Amino acid sequence: MRTGPLSFDPVLVGNRETDAWAAYYRHEWPTVLTAAVGMVAAGFGMPAYRTLAGAWCVLRANQAWAPYPDNRPDAARAYMRRFYEHVALSGTLSLEPVEAARLEVEWWRVHREHQHSQDVTEEQLVTALVDLYSYVYCVERDAVRRAAQRRVDAMDLSDRWVRAGCDRDDPLLAAERRTLVASYAALRTAVER
Repeated sequence: MRTGPLSFDPVLVGNRETDAWAAYYRHEWPTVLTAAVGMVAAGFGMPAYRTLAGAWCVLRANQAWAPYPDNRPDAARAYMRRFYEHVALSGTLSLEPVEAARLEVEWWRVHREHQHSQDVTEEQLVTALVDLYSYVYCVERDAVRRAAQRRVDAMDLSDRWVRAGCDRDDPLLAAERRTLVASYAALRTAVER
């Protein structure tokens, strides 16, 4: 059975994203790439060459974003634009790659500020994800709100896991995995309607 952006397996995508997030915070870049390949393949169902090229763009965007506070947001957006170009060329979603990349990196920015400042609220982070999801999947904002909230819950668990030392045996990582799967299950329900 072929998967794609409107029929993805939430368990597979959630597991791969958990792997990617954990490797990102541990700066295990080969593992991030492996997880990105799995995540892109499961989430977008593109041909193999587009999946590999797209996953490479996701890796490079994450590497550009990772340094704190001296990250490179313009480079991250450029790599994510290239990723969304692959998505657009695969023909399943109707989106403009520049706008999709802007919205993608915007939630990264809001999350980073939320990590380091109490002035940035969880609601602002949920809104940034709602903006991305509703644009990429062409669905009503209310339809993707639950998925966005669950992903923010997973980010909170991830942030706690990072503060606790990034131990792969920490139960917070398992909780993050369950929450990301729940987030993607809610997203799939929203985009299938």
